[in-house]
Amino acid sequence: MHPTGQRRSARVLFDTQVVIRGESANRVGFEEETFTVTVSAHGALVLLAAKVDLGQRLVVLNPKNSDQREGRVAFTGLAHAGLAQVAVEFTDPSPDFWEISSPPPDWRVS
Repeated sequence: MHPTGQRRSARVLFDTQVVIRGESANRVGFEEETFTVTVSAHGALVLLAAKVDLGQRLVVLNPKNSDQREGRVAFTGLAHAGLAQVAVEFTDPSPDFWEISSPPPDWRVS
């Protein structure tokens, strides 16, 4: 979240497949196919079986366009049915990563 308490870009409910790569909390490399819950120009909320730590570096791959972005874990929720909500914040804003036809106006990067 921005220091003013406002989000830098709007979240959009968007269910799309992604591949997350990184190391689990016990330092074992993983690659997990999953899906998004919400997305923004600055990252996504995904469901992960792998246990990850706040601040941990991950790579998000969009299989629809083979684009990938580096990011960090900004939030981890409690696991339910073996999956936890994990917010991944991109290192750099990437509004075109999701290929949404009509993204919110605040997704434009100047």
